[in-house]
Amino acid sequence: MTEERAVTRGGRIGIYPGTFDPITNGHMDIIRRASKTVDHLVVAVAQNAGKSPLFSIAERVEMVRDEIGDIQARNHNDGFNGTIEVKSFGTLLMHFAESEGASVIIRGLRAVSDFEYEFQMAGMNARLNPRIETMFLMASDRHQFISSRFVKEIGRLGGAISEFVSSRVAARVMHRFDRDPSLAEQTKQTGPGKE
Repeated sequence: MTEERAVTRGGRIGIYPGTFDPITNGHMDIIRRASKTVDHLVVAVAQNAGKSPLFSIAERVEMVRDEIGDIQARNHNDGFNGTIEVKSFGTLLMHFAESEGASVIIRGLRAVSDFEYEFQMAGMNARLNPRIETMFLMASDRHQFISSRFVKEIGRLGGAISEFVSSRVAARVMHRFDRDPSLAEQTKQTGPGKE
């Protein structure tokens, strides 16, 4: 369902855009919650070469696809029959949203510091297409501090990242930094700053 269009384009379509370099537990929390607010959620992986991503666009799309299968199954068990799809894009977000027939863009907020940037972005997007709304979801308290940037930095320095990303993603990050993937599963006692 995640690789092909699994729905007819009826119902409410939402876009959750991001670089997902790598996808974190915080991203997964937003995807899980957002997927219950729309009939079809497109997780839109931005090419965004300007951020010098650690993983290629194809690798990031694959990582996101690997992670969302459990959400789809859990949603169906909970009575939510919407679908989740993963796509990459390299255009203006509003153009991508229009091409997907989306009525809402979903953005996650971790802290007050995110709000100013996201507020400005939502205002610009509304000027570009007032028919597409922006919906903000606050990060759950246990995920507010997680960012892909911090995960990469901790991984680069050899710290344990398994609290912040899935074991599959942790292994990929550690492999990228030529570290033993088993380091990704270290316990809290050997986390960053305790080595």
